[in-house]
Parts: sequence; C-alpha cells; structure tokens
Amino acid sequence: MDERGAGLRWGSILASAVAVVSWAYLAMVAVAALGLHLLGADAVGSLGPMTAAATALAVGGQITPTGELSAFGMDVDPAQAAVSITPLGVSLAGALVLGWLFVRSLRQAGASIDATELAVRAGTVIVLFTALLGGLVWAGSGSVTIDGAKLPVDQAPGGGVLDDLGIGDIGGGLEDALGDMAKTDAKVGFDVDAAPTLLAGLLWVAVVLLISLAASRTSPLPRGWEALHRTVRPAASALRMVLVLAVAAGGAAAAYAAVTEDAHGQIVGGALVGAPNGVWLAIPLGLFVPWHGEATGQLKDLLPTPLDDLLTGEDKQITLSRLAELDGRVWLLPVACALMMLSAGVLTAARTPVDGARGGAFAGRCALRLGAVTALTLPLLVWLTGISADASLSVLGFDAVGAGATLAGSVPLALLLGALWGAGAGAVGALLALAAGAAGGRAAPLATGVAAGAPVAAGAPADPAASSARTYPSAAYQPGPYNPSPGHGTPEGGPNPYAGGGAEPNPYQGPGRDGGRGDQPTMSMPPPGTPPPGPPPGGRTPRPGIPPQNPPPPGRPGRRR
Repeated sequence: MDERGAGLRWGSILASAVAVVSWAYLAMVAVAALGLHLLGADAVGSLGPMTAAATALAVGGQITPTGELSAFGMDVDPAQAAVSITPLGVSLAGALVLGWLFVRSLRQAGASIDATELAVRAGTVIVLFTALLGGLVWAGSGSVTIDGAKLPVDQAPGGGVLDDLGIGDIGGGLEDALGDMAKTDAKVGFDVDAAPTLLAGLLWVAVVLLISLAASRTSPLPRGWEALHRTVRPAASALRMVLVLAVAAGGAAAAYAAVTEDAHGQIVGGALVGAPNGVWLAIPLGLFVPWHGEATGQLKDLLPTPLDDLLTGEDKQITLSRLAELDGRVWLLPVACALMMLSAGVLTAARTPVDGARGGAFAGRCALRLGAVTALTLPLLVWLTGISADASLSVLGFDAVGAGATLAGSVPLALLLGALWGAGAGAVGALLALAAGAAGGRAAPLATGVAAGAPVAAGAPADPAASSARTYPSAAYQPGPYNPSPGHGTPEGGPNPYAGGGAEPNPYQGPGRDGGRGDQPTMSMPPPGTPPPGPPPGGRTPRPGIPPQNPPPPGRPGRRR
C-alpha cells in the first residue's frame, strides 16, 4: 500500500460518503416528487419514473421523449420532441445538502487536512454519486400514457399566475398551451440517455464539491493552501449567501401568491421546481448582461413575462430598455441587483481579516477578490439558466406543427461585467464596513490563523502555524493560572499568587507525610478545649473602638429564627 494512503481511515471515508450522497439524493427526489405532485403530474402518469427523470435532468442529464401522438385530427407517427430545461430548484436542493455535509465531514481532520485524504474523500463521493445516478437512469426510462381529456389544463386559471414572480407561466400559460396542443389522446415514452447523463452527473458533483469547498469558511484545507482562507473563501461565501437569499426571496413571493391566488398547489409546485431558474435569469439581466432568443409556437409560454411578449418569431436582442418598453417595472430589477451586490461586498469585508491594512489597501483587497469570484459566477448563472427547447411533429419528414424556444446570454460580457460589478461592490462594501467598524469582525478562525475557540488579542497579527501547533482542547489555551493573559497577569517581579507563601499561616495546616516540610497540606484537629477560630457563638465580630456586646442569657437562643 502507498505510504500516503496508509493512514487513511477507509471506514470513516466510506461511511461519510454514503451519508453525503444518500441525503443529497433524498433532498432532490423529495423536491422533485413534491413539485410534480403539486403541479398535477401524477394525475396523468406514474410519479416514480417522472421523479427519476426530473432528478436526472437536475444534474444535467438528457431525456429523449418518443411515442405516438394524435392531435388536431391528424395521426402523427412518429412524434419527435425534445425539451431541455434544467429544474434548478431540484439542483439547488441537492447541491446545498451535498456541499454542506461534505465540508462538515472534513472538520474532524482538524485545522488542516492531508491533500491525499481530501482527494480520496472527494473521489469517493463522486464515484458513489455517479453510481447511484445510474440507478436513476434505469428508473427514469419508461412510458406515460396521457389522456388529453383528463389533463387538468382546461381547469387551470388563465393569465399566468406566476407572471408576477418572474419565474414563467408555469401555473397558467403553460397549462393553456398544453390544453391547446393535446385535446385528445397521447401516448408518450421517455428514455434517459445513459452516457450523456452519467458524464453530466459526474461533472455536476465535482463542480458542486469544488464550489462548496471554496465557499466554506470552517472546513480545513491542505498545508500550503492557507491563503485561500483569507482570499477566496470570504468572497465566495458572501456571494453564495446572497444568491441563495435571492432564491429565498423568490420563494417568499411564491408563498404570497399562493395565498392570494386560487391555484395554490400549482404555484408552490412551480416555485419548488423552477424558482432558481427565474431568479438567476433575472440577475444577469439586472446586471446588464445582454441576451438573445426566439420563441415560436406554444413553447414561448415557458418564458417569463415580459420575455414571452418580446420574443415572437425571429431571433431578437434582449435588453433592459426593450423590456422596459413593455413593462416599466423592469427598471426596479437593476436596483435590486445592485443592492444584492453591495450586500455581498459588505459581507466580504466583514469576513476578511484586516491584518493592519489601511482603508485604501483593504478596499482594494476586497474589490479584487469579490471581482474575481463574481467574474466566474455570473457566466455560470448565464449558462445554467439558458433555455433550449424544441418540439416538432413530423409526418414523413414534413413538419406539421412546430414549436421552439431558445434563450442565451453573452458569456464573455457576463465575465467582464461580473468582474466590474464585483470589484465595485467589493470596494464600496469595504469602505462601508470600515466606516461602521465591522471590517474583519466576522472573520473565521481559520482565516485569522487561529484554531477555533482559541483567544485572539485585538490587533494581534495572524499566526498561520498557531492552529496546527495546538494539540490540546481549546480550553487549555484560555487565560488562567498557567497561561495568564497580559491584562490579568501579575506585574513584573511580583509574587505569583498561585505559588503559595502567604504571610498568615493556616491554623489547620499540619505537617505532611514527607517529614514536616508542609509541601502537601493536611488537615489536623485542634487540641481539646481550643475554641474554633471565628466570631463567638451568637455574637458578631467586634469592630475597632466598639465594646463587645454581652452574651445572651442562658436558655435563650443567640439568634432569631
């Protein structure tokens, strides 16, 4: 066996990997099943295969629907359709659980972790996750028989109840579109493509582990990577927090709409499955990233309002000014996105150690770090929220009915604008944090170079080797008899109060068992008839200049009860 792997605890590694992967899949399957149930999918087909297929889509998998369709009075054979939209609500649930449990399993390694152990732990999670994804590929292949007359689309409320949420016409327009397209019978089969899905799932879990490790402020890193605690992790964790809070705000809007509208279940189900799609699509738009797209047929109802009105027919450029011509409230979007980025800047400054840097230097550090992280994150959001959907019905090669929708943002401009927005928000947020006295106040112990629980003197420089040198519990390094703090220690040359040598002897101090040296105190009884030390019974200790009081008469108690 290799010497680097000789000290690995394989039992602990396998147990933690099983727990991480199991809970991540449980979260994704639960969100997918609940969302599909609330949307009414189980009324037209088996919920199990559809849940497995949605989970496979959530990690970047591909699904190929096939089958026979009878609609518009024509018998169409074969019917070919392909719709590729990632349910980011399912993806986000799995990513949060997977990343949190993985970084938590690393804390038992201490302040630092061996690079080989980190690689083995991550590789074990990746292999196990991909293996279980193969089971979803098998379970997600099947067929769904749909009776068009039983589809709940005709009873769905029109007008798109999710338009106000910015997450598309999931609750209204999509049902109307399906009702127009499928009025009769439809037998649809779907197959999960094995090879592309497994490859996409492997890449997905690797990226999730990398992002989670970069954004965690409490998990250890290998020796030599300590600089990441102070440079990458504060900015990455701050940006991750504001993005998740933005999704939570979309969920809160969905909850409000569910209370005020009639289609309660459809709104909540659409928010569970697709809230991050709409929110993370709006963020690049609010930061002025240009998009382009087109929509034809009924699939344009998959787009959020007012994109569905703007994209009709040919490929068109999408900008905030063009959207504002259709709805003036769109101008609130860049304001909200700017406040979100400013919040990320303040959080970055609060989590970054100051290390004696002056205002300008500290603001420059925060600007550089948040700018680099945002430059990588914004293109990722553009790629995740892009839409590529196409559906066609062909008879002997002739397209009888066609529908499609594409939406894509500019990745190079997202990279450039992300760097500019991140740098500006990091600088302004750092100056605000310095003015409020919050700069560095939320820095993690690993970022300051001190183990968790150890005291850090105000203004003391960080010691990168301090955390690795401590082997006892943190309570052993707290100020006390053997480690007095500078503010509570004895003056130089003064006696040590814990070394003994008091001026007044103890009346109960007797000779020790070592021959009377008194090194080990023992308790000895006074001679018979000797009054015990202290005030007399029933009286008080006389004060100087005051005669003692007479003792109480016999038969009466010395004190009142």
